[in-house]
Amino acid sequence: QVQLVESGGGLVQAGGSLRLSCAASGRTFSNYAMAWFRQAPGKEREVVATINQYSDSTTYADSVKGRFTISRDNAKNTVYLQMNSLKPEDAAVYYCAARLGPGNYRDYTYPYWGQGTQVTVSS
Repeated sequence: QVQLVESGGGLVQAGGSLRLSCAASGRTFSNYAMAWFRQAPGKEREVVATINQYSDSTTYADSVKGRFTISRDNAKNTVYLQMNSLKPEDAAVYYCAARLGPGNYRDYTYPYWGQGTQVTVSS
């Protein structure tokens, strides 16, 4: 089992920045690809970014490319999402997720999930 706990969400003005963190425990963190997903009210959950086990491969949703950066620190068992130039449409509950094997955008392939952290962006 892998336990994931997100933090860092909050209220920010449009154009501002936030950094989300996801702390993992329970198993060897470096064995897991990690991803950030988000879900806004009335919308389906969507992938935001993925990162593989040793940070040599990252992917981003088109909507966040150039504004968000995913990173991880295997020594700290933590994955991050730096969010810059935030827009009102970025408002959602953000979840981190973990899976063995390569990262991908399919949420159903991730067996481990955090509880989510709310990001609110005011215009």
